[in-house]
Amino acid sequence: MTAIATIPRSALILGLAGVIPFAWGALTVISGDLAGWGLRALGPRFIGPYVQLFYGAVILSFMSGVLWGFATKVEGERAAVGYGLSTLPALWAFFMTGGGPTSAGLSLIFGFLGLLVLDWQFWRWGLAPAWWMQLRVLLTALVVICLGVGVFL
Repeated sequence: MTAIATIPRSALILGLAGVIPFAWGALTVISGDLAGWGLRALGPRFIGPYVQLFYGAVILSFMSGVLWGFATKVEGERAAVGYGLSTLPALWAFFMTGGGPTSAGLSLIFGFLGLLVLDWQFWRWGLAPAWWMQLRVLLTALVVICLGVGVFL
């Protein structure tokens, strides 16, 4: 059995589906033809780094909610710390994604890497499922690679 087999199938499929907008954005950066089609069919907000930036801010905010949910499993000081830490990804997205596509893309890369540290901490505290880090490392790697295309190409 591989490590990935321990991740529930639905979580893995939905997690990978969540990477699609990042991958689409990267593909439309790489392929002018695909970008042209996307521009005509979907509009400028849904191609290139723009779809990545908007969606990335949404996902960091979503992940704040996931971490908040993990924090509800404990009480007292650990809960207060968990609730506080859980707000960081959404606040990062809100404050750090302005200033143009390159700056915002770099901020999202750092935001997702920081989120991975928070994921690890919540997992280490036993608040996340046992398979959580296997899923989060995979998804974070894919997201960072896709965002890197938008930033560096």
